Amino acid sequence: MGLPLRMDNIHAPTVPAGPSSRPLTNGNAKHLSFAELQAKKENLEAELKALSGVLDSHGVNMETPLTTADGFPRADIDVAQIRTTRARIIHLKNDYKDLMNVIEKHLHEHFASIQDADEDVPTSTNRAEMLGDSIPATLDEPFAKVNTVVAGSPAESAGLKPGDEIRNFGYVNKRNHDGLKKVAECVQGNEGQRILVKVSRRIESDRRQELQLNLTPRRNWGGRGLLGCHILPL
Repeated sequence: MGLPLRMDNIHAPTVPAGPSSRPLTNGNAKHLSFAELQAKKENLEAELKALSGVLDSHGVNMETPLTTADGFPRADIDVAQIRTTRARIIHLKNDYKDLMNVIEKHLHEHFASIQDADEDVPTSTNRAEMLGDSIPATLDEPFAKVNTVVAGSPAESAGLKPGDEIRNFGYVNKRNHDGLKKVAECVQGNEGQRILVKVSRRIESDRRQELQLNLTPRRNWGGRGLLGCHILPL
């Protein structure tokens, strides 16, 4: 009987036959309402969590070797199921990134339409600067505060300043920020793309300024991280 065949490419995920889920997301997500987009996002997160649980049940992750030191398939784990699960996770992560881009664009368009509508209303005062007790009830409650901003960073370029209170960071707000985890997720999923950040800035003891800033996470700006600022939860 001959020697067993070595599988040098066993670490490559098994890609299911047929089209991936990416065309479906790209083709339909743009036409969904914001509520439908949010539901789709939650469904993707739930499936990714379940698939991660499958890998955990085998005691492996996305990088765990599936072969022995001699290059043969490990006999102590279900290699086929792990490869299929990894492939599904890769597809879903790509779908998730695409979906986040659609949601971000939806939010940009929504806030732009609100801003355009506000500009059409004649007013004798600067709407960006309001007394603290006259802030419209439609504004979300702040959930984080900018602690420090590094000179020359993307955060400084966007106009963020220490002390700014963040009401919205892209699709993230007080209700869903999950201990600022969603902020990190939003930053990682939108590298090189503008994120709409709504902040409240104190300019006097009884006076605040409401601002909408465009923040673009990027590398190679000369410092650590994608933003160059430190944010603390409120």
